Amino acid sequence: MLPLERQKKIIDLLTVRKVLKMNELTEELDISVDTLRRDINVLANQGKIVKIYGGIKLAEPKYGEPSMDERMIDRLEEKETIARKCCEYIQDGDCIYIDSGSTTYHIAKYIKDKKKLTVITNSIPVITELMNTDIELMIIGGKIRKDEQSVVTFEYIFNFHELNVLKAFICCSGITTERGISDYNLEEATTRKKMIELSKEVFVAADSSKFGRDVTIAIAPLDKIDAIVTDNLVDRSYAAKFKKTQTKLIIADE
Repeated sequence: MLPLERQKKIIDLLTVRKVLKMNELTEELDISVDTLRRDINVLANQGKIVKIYGGIKLAEPKYGEPSMDERMIDRLEEKETIARKCCEYIQDGDCIYIDSGSTTYHIAKYIKDKKKLTVITNSIPVITELMNTDIELMIIGGKIRKDEQSVVTFEYIFNFHELNVLKAFICCSGITTERGISDYNLEEATTRKKMIELSKEVFVAADSSKFGRDVTIAIAPLDKIDAIVTDNLVDRSYAAKFKKTQTKLIIADE
């Protein structure tokens, strides 16, 4: 296994188990302690993990949410798998909302062959991806967030209640069964709240690292969410937890 492959495996394992001991990693990866230490030093220098006594854990973002550029390449394979699963719930003729997150962006790549589809979005990358297709595009008006490549809207600018959104695909930065979904930015959260309120069905597209986090701004409790689509690295204990809620947990698995 190449160093980059091992390092990705370490991050994937930490996503599920949160904390790992050195002996667990050497057994799991079938490598020497010296090789493991080299990988750990690389990941620690990149700010992805934190060394603790006898082991390691994932590093929390130092300044809240990572940048859009960072998120676009982080967990890319998982996000594309989630996006393809979301597309199974999009039919010809639908009017859908695609949120401005790095996971929902990938949905745009897989819906280009849909017929008579209308996409409403606040994501500039989604608009760019779909610009030269037959899909009807609507971008909500408001303030441009340059770092997020998105538009955050205000009701006095855009008449939300004229929209007839069948399905909304929303991103978030945190998911707990107790508190629902949350995000770092108030303006993004406000737009998401409005689209959740207006949509007939709400799907949250979020990779497994978002579970167990309750970050700065509450977006919505789980009873406002129809389904959460995630990857197969999610801790399996969440399957039992979600059975006690009205929200369906959909695990995308290749």
